[in-house]
Amino acid sequence: MSRRRPASHPSADDLLTELGRLTAQALEQAELQQARVELAEALQRELLPSALPQLPGLRAAARYAPARHGLSIGGDWYDGFRLPDGSVAFSLGDVQGHDVEAAAFMGQVRVGLRAVATMAADPGEVLDRANDLLISLDSRLFATCSFLRYDPTNRDLAHARAGHVPPVWANTDGRWGHCTDEGGPPLGVLPGEKYPVTHHRLAGSGVFVLVTDGVIEGPAFPIEAGLDRVAAVLRARVADEPGELATELLRVADLTGHTDDAAVLVLRYDD
Repeated sequence: MSRRRPASHPSADDLLTELGRLTAQALEQAELQQARVELAEALQRELLPSALPQLPGLRAAARYAPARHGLSIGGDWYDGFRLPDGSVAFSLGDVQGHDVEAAAFMGQVRVGLRAVATMAADPGEVLDRANDLLISLDSRLFATCSFLRYDPTNRDLAHARAGHVPPVWANTDGRWGHCTDEGGPPLGVLPGEKYPVTHHRLAGSGVFVLVTDGVIEGPAFPIEAGLDRVAAVLRARVADEPGELATELLRVADLTGHTDDAAVLVLRYDD
């Protein structure tokens, strides 16, 4: 009769060696992820403008904040620049996805919008051309965006949006609301799309605000509730300086859980 050999069990030294290997592997992965997060955040901040254009009767301010837990970083942007005809343009948007790739694509979108805007004054045409440009890049990513053009000669604010959340506004006379401007699909999805334009005459004194969904939406916080909260802040602090108001609006993201990066653009207009 053959005798069964007793089953071998790993020694304490073997268990410690394997535990050390797994720990080193986990630390390496964590360090790699942290390095990617830090690179994405640095790239994101470097690609955002250091200043926005200011005009008599129109002052602008913007703020950006990475996600609270440092994982969903890269993709949100704001921008503002002067156009050859004396008007100024502003954009705010959000690239699908996060990390270094999204931050780099955000830079392409922002530069593309600037380049197109110098040749097309109409915001809808700017988004039309930018959409086709992004599709030609054959990227896997897409972006939501709002694009504004302000004409100081008649105080006309022209707005076109591509899959982005609507603007919110408030006047010092007590009126306020969510803009119901018609829009089109996100940029970089469907070729040949046309983006309608809505015109707003900035009469009196007040604020016109754009936000990304990281400000107003969370796992248990619907967009509608976030927009209502933004409107409440505007109504209560409509007389604040644009920078102070932008900072206060970013705090709305704390209510949503701040699980995504967030950007705010505030335009303050006065007679």
